[in-house]
Amino acid sequence: MTRKLLLSAGVCLAGLTLAAPAGAQRASGPTAVYWMDAETSAGLGAMAGGGGGRGPGMGAMMGAMMGGGFNPNQATKSLLLELGSHRKPTGGAAEADHLPPSTLGAGRALPLTYKANPAPTTSTPFERPKGRMLIYWGCGERAGPNQPTVIDFAKLGRGAPMPQIGSVNIGRDRSPSAGGWETYGNWPNERSRTTVPPTGRLAGMHTVSSNYAPEISFTLTANQDFMAPLQLKADGKTAAGGTLLTWRPVPRATGYGAVVMGAQGRDDTVVIWSSSKSQLAGMTLMDYISPSEARRLIGQGVVMPPETTSCAVPVEVTRAVGEGGMVQMIAYGDEANFSYPPKPSDPKQPWKLEWTSKVRYKSTATQILGMDMAAMMGGADRGYDDEDRPRPPPRGQQQPNRGRDIMRGLGGIGGLIRP
Repeated sequence: MTRKLLLSAGVCLAGLTLAAPAGAQRASGPTAVYWMDAETSAGLGAMAGGGGGRGPGMGAMMGAMMGGGFNPNQATKSLLLELGSHRKPTGGAAEADHLPPSTLGAGRALPLTYKANPAPTTSTPFERPKGRMLIYWGCGERAGPNQPTVIDFAKLGRGAPMPQIGSVNIGRDRSPSAGGWETYGNWPNERSRTTVPPTGRLAGMHTVSSNYAPEISFTLTANQDFMAPLQLKADGKTAAGGTLLTWRPVPRATGYGAVVMGAQGRDDTVVIWSSSKSQLAGMTLMDYISPSEARRLIGQGVVMPPETTSCAVPVEVTRAVGEGGMVQMIAYGDEANFSYPPKPSDPKQPWKLEWTSKVRYKSTATQILGMDMAAMMGGADRGYDDEDRPRPPPRGQQQPNRGRDIMRGLGGIGGLIRP
């Protein structure tokens, strides 16, 4: 699998992501908007490190697995904080701090700063893309009719039309961004990359103080903490020879989505499958989705209902990805929304919001398709305790080093894992 093919696949998928129209405004304002994205990652995704909801890094994965230190039941927590304001900072440079409850365990204050990435100084010579992408969709013993959709990058480079990739519109709310506000800050950043420990808790008071936005303060309850880990097993077998994904229900989940990605290195072919009953760009399932949007997509068969506990990957997909295919799964979570000042009881009274805040949740898991990671990396599945914390290995237990064999099977799939 070449890097050029992976980049071509990424560009193709990125171009297929659809944004939702902005909702109707119920009041004037707000002056500032603050978002917290809270993610729980399990399996290979727990090796991300660095926080901020980023996906697993191949370097960390390879180091841990080849060193025999990978715990398939490991779970990590991460936050991405974003503050946008229509005000300019007073007194010089923009300064903002998120003061979390001490139970978060990430420090007394999380500084929100922003520095744009420098523009590239050199250009890369254009090379025509090569390879193919095979797109499958839907849970089941076998792939449905008219599958797979084949995208030939070489033909596209010569001007061939792009094949139709479904018409599913996944609506998403827009988080604050540097381009949409007078002043913007986020965390983690160059100033602070503190990580949230596995025992970190969100419940308690959160305050955001800055020199460019009104003070923002809200309290999260115990039911608004990080979601529990998604305990995914991706080694089940179906009668037809496919792979059965199974998982334990995640409390507060509003629905589920799954994606399989693999690379056939000998003929430069990328294979992508999604659990959606309708064809779509698979990785669009792996982002936050609001509870109302999850309900709508469940009705369309795009998102699996929250009571779902299994999904069969068709045999055609299992055979196409071979050894080293990656399966990524997401449990969409609920939301916590706050605003100030409160809505007046008199509907005729003007209502100008000073700030709004949104906390979004998701729980994700990444595994190697068809492999019992717990058995391969150290024996029986140790599971989680009553508080959804991974159980430690028995004292003195030796773990066989099978990581080298697993990493050989991954081939070029590392480039397909989300950044």
